[in-house]
Amino acid sequence: MKYTTLPKTAIKVSKICLGSMTWGNQNTEAEGHEQLNYAVSKGVNFIDTAELYPVPATAETQGRTSKIIGTWLKHQKREELVIASKIAGNGDYTAHIRTSGFSKAALNEAVNSELKRLQTDYIDLYQLHWPERATNTFGVRDYVENKEDVWQDNFQSVLETLDGLVKSGKIRHVGLSNEKAWGTMRFLNESDKNKLVKPVTVQNAYSLINRVYEGDMAEISHRENIGLLAYSPMAFGVLSGKYLKGIAGDNSRLKLFPRFARYSSDQCTSATKMYLDLAEKNNLTLAQMSLAFVNQRPFVTSNIIGATSLEQLKENLTSVNNELSDDLLLEINKIHNLIPNPAS
Repeated sequence: MKYTTLPKTAIKVSKICLGSMTWGNQNTEAEGHEQLNYAVSKGVNFIDTAELYPVPATAETQGRTSKIIGTWLKHQKREELVIASKIAGNGDYTAHIRTSGFSKAALNEAVNSELKRLQTDYIDLYQLHWPERATNTFGVRDYVENKEDVWQDNFQSVLETLDGLVKSGKIRHVGLSNEKAWGTMRFLNESDKNKLVKPVTVQNAYSLINRVYEGDMAEISHRENIGLLAYSPMAFGVLSGKYLKGIAGDNSRLKLFPRFARYSSDQCTSATKMYLDLAEKNNLTLAQMSLAFVNQRPFVTSNIIGATSLEQLKENLTSVNNELSDDLLLEINKIHNLIPNPAS
């Protein structure tokens, strides 16, 4: 395993972070524990969850994923692991959790409930799952003003509450997720201006078919020292090639939940076919090339992988040992220039 540190901290994290959003829905508690044990045996020390999980989100299943981690975590050496979680933002998608956004009461309730589910005294990295304001997230390409948006600027108050949670010892550091350049800079500036806790990471989608982070956000990562935790590096399994080859199992994500179509457009399929041919030409699986590409980006602190089987997890973890040559990266960029960001 290779390791980095969370920016602005001394916390060492594995370059591969174990994602968990299928546990409690597609995966049982026993399967979640099996994945955790295997990943840790291979040097993974970084685990990501959220109060929302598993996905798809329902009132019945909400919080199951963190409970599965909790029943495993209580038997581990807690100080050797880095646990990340998130508070859900507002929306119809999460009305079953709460409708009070990132208010002080909501943040405190969310953290306290998540600590109980995880059976731990602290969360190493606590993230805002998506912005409260209306903006273009989750595959919406362009920003369009929403005149019905009732959000009022609360960056300072959110940071003040998070700062208090850090000082209480319940969380150690703060991160963002599904955030845009404007929101990221507002959080950083408000932190500097008011001497409050500063976000150290942002967890956004990033893959061969979604490289929009390389716009304004990559420069922010570089100049402000805020690391990307890349999620969906396999584009819901599309970048394994299994859908192209017709070998996806009946329990595969897109067969179970076809409404998650962000990575299934004709353009995505065309680009994926080109990447598959390139990977096989270079004696790599598409999964290995896709994950190695993300691992090598200079702004990526850790690459969040998820798997519904131990076999998938084993293959995905091997990507940390794959180093893509400059020539191969040049060929990847040729495809990217032909079909840029089809999943954005």
